[in-house]
This record gives sequence, structure tokens and C-alpha cells, in this order.
Amino acid sequence: MDTSRTDYDAIIVGGGPAGIFAALELVRRDGLRVLLLERGPDIGRRHCPARESGVCRQCSPCLITCGWGGAGAFSDGKLTLAPEVGGWLDQFVSRERLGELIRAVDGVWIEFGAPGEVHGTGSEVEAIRRQAASCEMTLVASPVRHMGTERAYQILMRLREELERSVTVRTGVRVARIRTDDAEGGGLRASGVVLADGSELSADAVIVAPGREGAGWLVEECKRLGIPMHTNPVDIGVRVEVRAAVLESLTSALYESKLIYRTPTFDDPVRTFCMNPHGEVSFENYGDVVTVNGHSYADAKTDRTNFALLVSTQFTEPFDDPIAYGKSIARLANLLGEQIIVQRLGDLRKGRRSTAERLRRGAVQPTLRGATPGDLAFVLPYRHLRDILEMLAAMDGLAPGVNGADTLLYGVEVKFYSARPELDAGLQTRVSGLYAAGDGAGITRGLVQASASGVIAAQSVLNGRCAGA
Repeated sequence: MDTSRTDYDAIIVGGGPAGIFAALELVRRDGLRVLLLERGPDIGRRHCPARESGVCRQCSPCLITCGWGGAGAFSDGKLTLAPEVGGWLDQFVSRERLGELIRAVDGVWIEFGAPGEVHGTGSEVEAIRRQAASCEMTLVASPVRHMGTERAYQILMRLREELERSVTVRTGVRVARIRTDDAEGGGLRASGVVLADGSELSADAVIVAPGREGAGWLVEECKRLGIPMHTNPVDIGVRVEVRAAVLESLTSALYESKLIYRTPTFDDPVRTFCMNPHGEVSFENYGDVVTVNGHSYADAKTDRTNFALLVSTQFTEPFDDPIAYGKSIARLANLLGEQIIVQRLGDLRKGRRSTAERLRRGAVQPTLRGATPGDLAFVLPYRHLRDILEMLAAMDGLAPGVNGADTLLYGVEVKFYSARPELDAGLQTRVSGLYAAGDGAGITRGLVQASASGVIAAQSVLNGRCAGA
């Protein structure tokens, strides 16, 4: 498509699932002149050196979280198909409408190559739910379509090829700010964007979907434009790695087990997140901190399974910056562990650090080669550590062996849920013609709802054009 023009019907900032699905909706429904801008490289040029070396080089921007396809390009590729999981879009649309959107975007993922198999729908789900309840845990069961890391990458390549036919896509381009004009009747209306090189592009509507990598930029733009923000919590915890057989009874039926537990000491909710059967532990880079994550391939299998245990922290006053709090803990882990710390659970309970020799003797060997043996008790606050230990003890009643001495804990894992701009039901801000979608807008936390949010924003743009015609 023509990259020399400067005027468009709509400009989309961000090439992750929210931006991709917004673009698809706009051109499939109305054939508009659409420009999609992505700060990171095109998908064919995204290659994370840490996958081979085991050491994060802290590339800027991070090639895991930034570039065409967003963080989803190198994720586990899980499509969670229940409205209760993956975001907060039910605060903007009805549960019935959200279910319709989820089915629609799932259909698009299938169209471009997602597998037909769906996990978590069998008769054994209810038995697992009852067993979890007997261990004082709540199972949030969700149908899951697992693409796998390599298949997710291939599907996003096909989506890129599809959009190339009708959308102008520019990668490696940073948006400095959103252009605005005075609106009729007062206030502001979006009129385009200004790029980092000073060039200006005009549009009747702007959809910002910057992903987690661009969440800080969006916050600063909202402050500049006078758009109110709502602070989301931050989830802090560890990545747990066990032998795959330990969780086989859960993963074979559910693929991903979402368990919530109220800890007896502090009455805090702790939850499992991002379970990766036969997967690998990996890095994430947020510029000034490195955190731990996990993924799994569709075809290449390990004999280990990993998942996150997360404790939510919500601050109010006088301190209301949960992202800064989470980053401070991650920085401490980076300082003590030269990025990521790994520790045997048995060593943690005995109050001693893990060493390379103790890890070598253990039954579970780390899949993250660059992790440093250490002591998470020097990193995590006592409250978080106590919550995690109590959750592991409760999980052992459901999956014996999870609480074993050789279980590995990697730290820290932090999920930064971006501050949320004030949005209407169509995801429009108080600046007319400016919409926000996806994880970077703090309204989703997964591939499916991020995709659905892009559709909502695009449909709002189309409805606005019809109303103004």
C-alpha cells in the first residue's frame, strides 16, 4: 500500500492483536483508508537472542513484547474463550455481546490457522472443580484453544499478509503524540498523529492500541490531553516449574488451570496464571527491568510444566503507583540474580539459597538456562512469600508433588496492568475520535479479549462515520 500519503480515514497505533483486529474490521466492513503504525520491527525481523543464549540482552524495544503481532507473537498462543477470563470488556459491553465478540474473533484466528481442538470442555472439568473446592480453591474453567508459540507466529504472519492488501502498514515507526483540534461545541477531537521525526499524519479517527510496551506512552498522552485515568492493580509473584507428570491430570483435561485461593494468614487472593504444559520458562524485558514468563510450543515438548503464582496488589492513597512498586521488586531480583533468580522450593523452606550444585542434584532441571541460583526471600516481601507458600501447599491436595522440595521457583514475575483511560461503551475517550484498545489501555490481558477490543473500537469508528454522514 502507498506509504507516502499523509491523510487517512483512520490511524491505528500498535500492531498487536487489538490493532490488527481493528484494522481487519475497518477494511472488511467499509474499505476505509487505514494506516497501522508499529514501533517495533516487522514480524519477519523479530528474533529474540535470549531464546538461544538464556540471557536477556535488554533490547530496546524488547523483541518479545514489541513489533508486529505484539507480545502475542512469542506467547504460548492460548485463546481463552470464556468472557470471565482475559480482561474487563464486560464493563463496557453486555456479557451476551462479549460472548458474540469472542466467538467472532475466535473464528478469525481459526480462519488464519488456529487448531480446531478446544481444551477444558470435557466431563472431567466438574470433577476437578469439586476437588479444587475441597482444597479451598476456586477453579475458573475456560475453554482454551492452544496455538503454540511457533504456530501463533505463523498465524500472525498470515494476518500480516492479509492486511498488506488493503491497509498501509509501517513498522519501526514511533508515534510521538496524538494530534488534536478544537471540536465543535467545545473539547478536543483527534485529527491524526505526530511521528518522532516530526512528520504529521491526519485522520478522522485514531485508535491507540500500544500494548504493554507502549502503556507508559499512553499514560503520558492521556495526562497531556486531560483524559482521566484509573489505576489498575499489579500482580507480583513467581513462575513455578515442575515435572509435567505432576500436573498431567489437570493439563490433560483443562490445558490451563485457573485456580484462586484465599490465603489463611493474610486473606489475600492468589491465583495461577499462564500454565504451559510441556513448556519452557522465558524472559520479558520492560526496558529497565527483566521479568520471568513462560510459553510452550505446539510440537516441541519438554518434560516440564510451568505456571505463574500471582498476588494482586492494589494501592489507593497516599501511594497509588503499583507499576513503580512492581518494578522496584523486579529491579531487586535483577540486582541479586543478574536478571532472574531460580530457587528450589525445598531450599526456600529451609531458609537457604539454592546453588548450582543443589539444582543439579534436583529432579527438576531449569528450562531457563540463564537464571541464577539464589534466594527469593531476599527479594519478595514477606506477605507475598507467605501467600505463595500457602497456595503451593493448597495446590498439593489437587496435584500431589507441586509442593515438593525439587519444585523450582523463578522470580520475579510481574504483570503490569496498564492504567486505564476513562472510556465510553465504544472505547472512545473524552477526546472525540480517539479510541483505546488492548492490554496497553488496561482493559484486556489476553489475545482474545485484546482482539475483541479492537473490533469494538473499529465498530465505534464505523458507527461514528455513519452518524456523521
